[in-house]
Amino acid sequence: MRKETKLIHGGIFGDEKTGAVSTPIYQTSTFKQDAVGKDRGYEYSRTGNPTRESLEKLINDLEGGKGGFAFASGMAAISTVLMLFNAGDEVIVSNNVYGGTFRVLEKVFKRLGIVSKFVDTSLKDDVVNSITKNTKAIFYETPTNPLMTITNIREISRIAKEYSILSIVDNTFMTPYFQRPIELGADIVVHSATKYLGGHSDVVAGLVVVNSEELAHKIHFLQNAVGGILGPQDSYLVIRGIKTLSVRMERHEKNAKEIANWLLEQPEVEKVYYPGLHTHPGYDIAKEQMDGFGGVISFELKNKDMALKLLNNVKLITLAESLGGYESLISYPAKMTHASIPEEQRLKLGITDKLVRLSVGLENYLDLIDDLKNAIRS
Repeated sequence: MRKETKLIHGGIFGDEKTGAVSTPIYQTSTFKQDAVGKDRGYEYSRTGNPTRESLEKLINDLEGGKGGFAFASGMAAISTVLMLFNAGDEVIVSNNVYGGTFRVLEKVFKRLGIVSKFVDTSLKDDVVNSITKNTKAIFYETPTNPLMTITNIREISRIAKEYSILSIVDNTFMTPYFQRPIELGADIVVHSATKYLGGHSDVVAGLVVVNSEELAHKIHFLQNAVGGILGPQDSYLVIRGIKTLSVRMERHEKNAKEIANWLLEQPEVEKVYYPGLHTHPGYDIAKEQMDGFGGVISFELKNKDMALKLLNNVKLITLAESLGGYESLISYPAKMTHASIPEEQRLKLGITDKLVRLSVGLENYLDLIDDLKNAIRS
């Protein structure tokens, strides 16, 4: 099946028992067993639930993996993957990773003895030079949040295999509609399904897909043991969101391209970060490994005051955390999504006080441009 069709017919389609075309919500904590040790495929909803299983099989099909798993949030998904490692293990991580990922690595897993080494994963030599005998994985976003840095998935996956370590990709920004890391050699893919996969700003969820039966067994064990699972109602909402992913991602991208090109022409804007621009340093790699460029744009204004004026004066675009919903959202990474990263490190990375991140929604792009224009020049 082609990807647009797979979004609708992948995984478990509908309900065989009743003929319902929409996946039923199995709102139950436990399941009747026919005899001791004899169940009908389910025993307790933490271990397995038919609605969650439907979502897990769907995301597995879309990413082309050997097992999919649904969690209560993107951070629950990432944290469960990090539980594969032991005290003394090292993980190489994108240096401008999402603030929540930085926080859990530095404030939680570091305390448990797992060491994170933050490097620019777009630079092959920096990655290779950071690998030691204790390195167990390379964890990276591509594009990164919020600076839209592109990492070559094939290259990093090849390096990971050469050193017998795992390649873990956060694919939240692109979704499997635009990018499929397992096809490019990655071992594990994670998603904040709260974003584009859910797509309606009404659910918090996380997903993991792995490329081997061995990893599937390990992640399922951790999912069941730790228990950060996604409930059936939220599983249903993510399934519903995925069904329309193709038309939404196409519109997100169309609008983002128009707005990114408009921003380039504005005298108040100093720099635009969007991988769909030919001037983006990662454009060629992005074009090779992605089917589209997504709907997130970051840009710098001339100074902090101008950035704050913009944020405080938009009317149509909503100032809020998160991204990937049908509505356009604007945020201030330095004080919102990346506030947990120390200021000195943020500034070194380029996450300055004049940087703004825009998640472009499904509105008419001309209305969004008018809103930005009025806010910038208010």
